[in-house]
Amino acid sequence: MLLHHIFTWLLLCCLHFLLFVLQSPGGVTTFRQPSSSTAAKAEQGEDIFLKWFLLLIPATTFGLGTWQVKRREWKLKLIDELTRLTTAEPIPLPINPHEVNSLEYRRVRVRGQYDHSKELYIMPRSPVNPEKEAREAGRLSSSVESGANVVTPFHCTDLGITILVNRGYVPRQKIRPETRMKGQVDGEVEVVGVVRLTDTRKPFVPNNDVERNRWHYRDLEAMSQVTGAEPIFIDADFGNVSLPEQ
Repeated sequence: MLLHHIFTWLLLCCLHFLLFVLQSPGGVTTFRQPSSSTAAKAEQGEDIFLKWFLLLIPATTFGLGTWQVKRREWKLKLIDELTRLTTAEPIPLPINPHEVNSLEYRRVRVRGQYDHSKELYIMPRSPVNPEKEAREAGRLSSSVESGANVVTPFHCTDLGITILVNRGYVPRQKIRPETRMKGQVDGEVEVVGVVRLTDTRKPFVPNNDVERNRWHYRDLEAMSQVTGAEPIFIDADFGNVSLPEQ
């Protein structure tokens, strides 16, 4: 709000100055020698153009400043809401996908068993925390170290459905399951995670390569068709589950 008041004050000062210039008998002072009537009209037109141009500068500056202030307020509210949702007490996962669509970034709890035979790989990705991954979903990694996020079908024994769980990051040399057998959890486990919805392809992001199992963004419909799971996706809480790299 302080920035908004400063921009308003600056705009008022500029407007007062411009009104003074526009209302003055001579307008904007020119330092030209007297000329013919045609030249005088041309100079008058230039003066009018200059006056409007000067008026446009503070108006544009004020508009950009106001937009920046409002954008900052919107971003802070968004971060606060994201933090509130991702740190709230987990709730049971609804069985209806339409109900899940209203729970993005909400923490949920499920119990069941992984099907490691149908892993999917979202890549390239870097080792990031879940909140940053949520904000940068779909972007290509700029980090030197890159690998993949392992997405594994998870059969929920209490719901009777199979969903998709992002178990986390593995470096490129450990993408193949046989290189990380200790991380292939067997038996029934409880998973706490954050609900994520389908993603759209961002500019300059390649298309998903379904044949090679190389996914660059979350296309839940396509992922469901490949794995037979419901189009329900959660990012596992990496502090409460076994990471695939282990």
